[in-house]
Amino acid sequence: MQPYELSLTAAADAIEARELSPVELADSVLQRIAHMEPRLRAYVTVTAERTRTAARAAEHDIAAGRYLGPLHGIPMGVKDLIDVAGAATTASSRVRGDHRAQTDSTVAARLAEAGAVLLGKTHTHEFAYGLTTPQTHNAWDTGRVAGGSSGGSAVAVAAGMATFALGTDTGGSIRVPAALNGVVGLKPTYGLVPRHGVTSLSWSLDHVGPITRTVEDAALVLAALAGHDPRDPASLTTPATDYRPDAGTDLTGLRVGVPRTYYFDQVAPEVEAAVRRAIDQLQALGARLVEVEIPMTRYIQATQWGLMVPEATAYHEATLRTVPELYQDDVRVLLEAGELMPAGDYLRAQRSRTLMRQEWARMLTEVDVIAAPTVPATAVRAGQETITWADGTVEGVSDAYVRLSSPANITGVPSLSMPVGHDTAGLPIGMQLLGRPLQESVLLRVGHAYEQTQPAHDLAHAA
Repeated sequence: MQPYELSLTAAADAIEARELSPVELADSVLQRIAHMEPRLRAYVTVTAERTRTAARAAEHDIAAGRYLGPLHGIPMGVKDLIDVAGAATTASSRVRGDHRAQTDSTVAARLAEAGAVLLGKTHTHEFAYGLTTPQTHNAWDTGRVAGGSSGGSAVAVAAGMATFALGTDTGGSIRVPAALNGVVGLKPTYGLVPRHGVTSLSWSLDHVGPITRTVEDAALVLAALAGHDPRDPASLTTPATDYRPDAGTDLTGLRVGVPRTYYFDQVAPEVEAAVRRAIDQLQALGARLVEVEIPMTRYIQATQWGLMVPEATAYHEATLRTVPELYQDDVRVLLEAGELMPAGDYLRAQRSRTLMRQEWARMLTEVDVIAAPTVPATAVRAGQETITWADGTVEGVSDAYVRLSSPANITGVPSLSMPVGHDTAGLPIGMQLLGRPLQESVLLRVGHAYEQTQPAHDLAHAA
């Protein structure tokens, strides 16, 4: 096995045991990038010289007995919305083509303090306003979409071009590409991970979180990211904790909610079958399955768009009026639409979110986690605009991909997406676990228990 193939956890154990050096790991991943990047286009920029300098520094410090923990010497990709001092933050847009960060975002600073090594900035759907990341290709089939908006981060991790990566999630932008590329994506509780220094799409829905190869890897990264920062007005004062799950697989007494409505409506048969098999596996590990009714389903999509569209337009107000021609057409149209949305619609969406949060809190008293598909279909072909369901219903691709992920953004509850198989075309299928606010440790425990019963996932082959 080559170093780039190692999970974060395995690489960290090898580095701590002095069986692998950070320089060897960085060189292996950089070589993998050189080989795969022309086909996948996951990165906006690769900071190879900076990477090697940081890896040498990590190797020196570890040899001197200054080991910082499991992220020390681990190479990572960072979504190009997240400021890293001295590096460009373009948001994959011509609008920000000349922007260079002067200081680190909170999350970049925390990862640097933990000893992580930057590989470069990964592509996003322009300003995170989309679910496909069109400039990046799916890690399993280059003729299909990567998912978005954190498509570059998910593809990099899936293809061995980063040991882990950071993404952002406003309506599913960590979990959707994680599901479509067969990796793990965690959207934490709203406010658990600070967003200072992160380009916003919709401030009341935005989250930052990890994309990794395993659930345990996600726990290690979350532990470094979480914690209060007063520079983010939404940042919670909850202290950080050790999220690493134990090695056990016994889920006796755990209540897993299985949605009776919404999450299995208009879902591809192969996706539904794979997720239900995974749920059955949780039951085999001792969990008790409980049917749940998802509240206020008819308002979910209207609430998501009613919040996101005006907030995004407000953020882009100045540049939308001065340089509209620099935006991609799909993003510009959405931003212009936000200028036409009445204030009353935004206020109604706020009211709907308040009620939805209350109803979800009530529902989550009945179960410990909810298990459901992450997205209703696997990766569509590049350029495909709609999905036609078995009953003849036609749905836009972005609407389909955001439909099952957005409830966690509206309510702010944590959601973990993990791979649970492939369809007959060989494309990954994702299941998400949703839980109570600040109960990431429960989601990670359940996800890790399931993961231990499955064969290890191979890196994407980028066919």
